Order: sequence, then C-alpha cells, then structure tokens
Amino acid sequence: MHSERLLLGPGPSNPYPEAVEALTRPVLGHLDPEFLALVASTSERLRTVFGTRNQLTLPVSGTGSAGMEACLANLLEPGDLAIVGVNGYFGQRLSEVARRLGAQVRTVEAEWGRPIDPEALLDAQRAAPQARLVAVVHAETSTGVRNDVAPLRELQDTGTLLVLDTVTSLGGIPVQVDEWGVDACYSATQKCLGAPSGIAPVTMSERAMARARDRRQPVSSFYLDLDLLEQYYQGSPARYHHTASSPLLSAVHAGLGRLLAEGLPAVWERHARSGERLQDALPELGFELLAEKGHRLPQLTAARLPEGVDDATVRTALRTDFGIEVGGGLGPLAGAGWRIGLMGQNARERPVATLLGALRAITG
Repeated sequence: MHSERLLLGPGPSNPYPEAVEALTRPVLGHLDPEFLALVASTSERLRTVFGTRNQLTLPVSGTGSAGMEACLANLLEPGDLAIVGVNGYFGQRLSEVARRLGAQVRTVEAEWGRPIDPEALLDAQRAAPQARLVAVVHAETSTGVRNDVAPLRELQDTGTLLVLDTVTSLGGIPVQVDEWGVDACYSATQKCLGAPSGIAPVTMSERAMARARDRRQPVSSFYLDLDLLEQYYQGSPARYHHTASSPLLSAVHAGLGRLLAEGLPAVWERHARSGERLQDALPELGFELLAEKGHRLPQLTAARLPEGVDDATVRTALRTDFGIEVGGGLGPLAGAGWRIGLMGQNARERPVATLLGALRAITG
C-alpha cells in the first residue's frame, strides 16, 4: 500500500505533474547520445534558473548535500582557510564539510532566526585576505531566513571565492549567480524546482574552475570531481565516469521546463503570494514566526508552536488524518516548532487552504 501525501515540509515537495510523467519514459544508457543531449538541455535550463552563463553548469548525481561537497571538495585543500556564515543548521553543515576536507574554518555567526550581516563576512575576509573562500547559505532551511548575497560581490576584487548554497532558494526566489559574483553555487531538485530528489544542480565560474584545476593534489572525491564530470557530460567524446540516471534527469528536465514555461518572475510571485498567506494566518492560530520581517522566505516558514500544542501529536494527526506532512524543528526549534514548505507545485492557494483547514480542525 502506498500512501499519498501532501508534502509541506522542508523537502521533498510534491513534484510538478510533468516531472512525474517523465519518470515513466524509457531508460537510456548513460553514454547514449540521446541521454547526453538531455543532459546538455538540462544544463542550459539550469543556466537560466541560476542566472549564469557558466559553462560548468551540471546536474550532479546526488542530493543537495552532494552539491555542497562537490563545491567544497573541488575548491578546498588541506590547510586552506574557509570563512563560513552560520545562522542555522545548514551553515553549520558547510563548516563541518569544510573541516572534514582539512580546511581551517572561521565562522561568522548570527542568532538562529536572524540574517547574517554581509559586511561581517566581508570584514572577516579583509582580516584574512588569504582565505580560499567565503561560503554562505542563501535560504537557511532550518530557520526560514533569507541572507543577503548581493553585497558579497566585492569578493570578486579579491582572491577569495564566493560559494553559495541555494538548495531551498533556487526556483522560489531570485537567484542571480553572475550578477552577485558567485563563483560556486549548488542546489537540489526536490524543492522549488519541482522534481524528485537525487540531482544536485551545480555551477562554477571560470575562476573557480581554474582554482579547482590548479591544485597541489587531486580532488579528494573521485565521484564529485567536477573536472571529471565535465569530461563525462560535456566532453567530445564523452568519457565514462559513473552510471547516471536517465529517469531522474528526464524528470528534472521536465520540471525545469514547466518552471520556465510559466516564467521565473511569475513563479517567484506565486511563491511570494503563497508564503504571505500562510505567514499572515499562522499567528492567528497561535504560532510565532521565527524569521524577522524583511528576511522571511516565502517558500519555507519556521514557526514556534502555540502554547500547549504537542509537536509529535499534531504532526502525527496531520499525517494520519489528513495526509499532510510538515517538518519538525531543528536546533532551538526541535520539539518546539515546525518548518512548513510551500515549494514548486505546492506554492499555490489550495495547499495553503488545506493545511490551515486541517490545523483548525485538529487544534479546535
């Protein structure tokens, strides 16, 4: 028996119907010319969504965490200094991955629920101009906070690279890789891109790829070596690297097609309307929004539970009685708050109304 869920957690979200249909297409070999043409078309669509002309723009096999590791593993060597913005769980994960790669890590921190001051990140780089990179999460999934990225373009005038996590932001709010001077950027397909999980879109600038190729030692991960992946997906002839999944790539290609047919500005506006409606209604039900106004993500809302509401009890009732999944809290919100996602196909009036109606029925 397979249960049908309305997925309103931090991810995965329900895919666009076109992405689901694409999963049923015939499987292609991983070096079939038709498959490589599908990869090339997917990469071109990703360039549009990322807002970039980067040649190295690829659908990497793996989840968003694979995209994170791909960017850091290709750019960092043992002993390098990485400056990482931390105002939630995924900023902490960036720091941990960098440490495991042997980098020295200096964090610039803000309270969970508050944005990172971009000037503080720039000050940290000015104090340590030898830093290999500055990394920050655009949309912090643990708190629903949007961090300002555009001011970090100043790093283009230095030798320090800018790495950006757009796992929850890409397709839901504007992302402008080239305009913001982002050198390496990664995302995931199961959120605002409206496809199943399993693919990590990655894009890297020419100066980032020059750094990745000018290493003292090989990239620690063979699987995530972006130079090898570029030779596989974009080489002439293509060089075998791993057995990529044609059904997943077909679904991502179709999800991106649906998004681009609607138009990025229209998609961003749809996410904004849905998030605003939810965030206007939650305080009326006793929830307290975590992120401060002006830095709230429309596609991911973190909120403290009303007094007297038990996290596990109500989330279980939502799932069993109404088929709705929401996410539990992380860090200071663990057991005391929720993370509610309205992403991709679910950034619409109906899912919001369905969730609010179920909450009113359960909490009385």
